[in-house]
Amino acid sequence: MPTRLPHLYILTGASRGMGAAMAEQLLGADHELVCLSRHPDEGLAQRAASQGCRCHQWAMDLSEPLAAAERLQQWLDARQGPGCASATLINNAAALTRIGPIDACAATELSAALRVSLEAPMLLSAAFLRATRTWAVPKRVLNISSGLGRRAMAAQAGYCAAKAGLDHFTRALALDEARQTHGARVVSLAPGVIDTDMQAHLRAGDPATFPDRANFVGLKDRGELASPQQAAQSVLAYLQRSDFGHQPVADVRDA
Repeated sequence: MPTRLPHLYILTGASRGMGAAMAEQLLGADHELVCLSRHPDEGLAQRAASQGCRCHQWAMDLSEPLAAAERLQQWLDARQGPGCASATLINNAAALTRIGPIDACAATELSAALRVSLEAPMLLSAAFLRATRTWAVPKRVLNISSGLGRRAMAAQAGYCAAKAGLDHFTRALALDEARQTHGARVVSLAPGVIDTDMQAHLRAGDPATFPDRANFVGLKDRGELASPQQAAQSVLAYLQRSDFGHQPVADVRDA
């Protein structure tokens, strides 16, 4: 009996929060998983092996995105063909700056956050698409966005700008891919409000410099935050929708 080809998933920000939950849920005998994060998870590697899933973990700092994109393209090129039933890139990693007006944020901190949240997804998408251009298998690029890319908020100008940029990058990329013979389907997806370290960071903000702090405290107090596991399940379910890519900028709660 011929061996079934695996579905290839490349996931950034796989060590914490929703990214870690997605990595866990993508483990399976019919999947091959590549995780990019600063801190590989030995437990994930053991669980992948027990389930017969090929799992590669690359210790990468996405504030240095050129190196990450170069490694991804070299790895994909070395496959000399797809060797998979489908290929998916999930750009999940993001970074906040300190809470406050942009002039209170050090230039190095702001630059690093923008590299992780916007430059890295763009460079990794380009590397992924370049290396897989001739692959005649279904391809998808899923960019994890935020409602703050579509609604401005004080004290997080850098994050809002990065997510708005990610949305508009995805719109333009979808137009380009629609013209390709083996183009990828592309979506920038807001995953809803999730109980992660990022939410805790915002709840800890100083009300004097963060006027929206009470909103984030209220979300937690009212139990309106999804767990990382719930959010991961919803995002991965959206990824499998037959209409994935019809709307390049979407929300996981869209019908």
